[in-house]
Order: sequence, then C-alpha cells, then structure tokens
Amino acid sequence: MATAIRVSEDLVKEARISSRVEQRSITGQIEHWAKIGKCAEENPDLTYNAIKEILIGIAELEQGESSTGVITDTPNV
Repeated sequence: MATAIRVSEDLVKEARISSRVEQRSITGQIEHWAKIGKCAEENPDLTYNAIKEILIGIAELEQGESSTGVITDTPNV
C-alpha cells in the first residue's frame, strides 16, 4: 500500500541523480536507501557490500532463482 510522505528537496535531488545511474525510479532509489539503512542499523557489523549481497540473495530467492556463493566481505569473527 503506497503512502505519501514528505522528504526534503535535497534528498529528492540526490535520489534523482542516483536513480539515473542505478536505473531506478526516484521512489525506488529512496526505498533502496531505506532498505540499506534499515539493514545497516540492525546489523552494524556488516559492510555495505555484505548487505547488498544479502538483499540480492533475498530478491533471487523471491523470484525462484538460486545461486550458490559465498559472501566474502564480512567481518572476521
């Protein structure tokens, strides 16, 4: 369900630029940043690349695709 929200004009300008590079809509770009930010807050030890790989894996599973791979950009434990 879509909900209208107010965001700063600066954020919209940045999203417009990034959305062109990433081939997303402006809304899609802001949603992408929100997902990344939420994951980063919930998992502060993960790098951006690790979060991105996890989100890609989730999207592949949701589309019925599967790939085997190892995330190598994780902190040493």
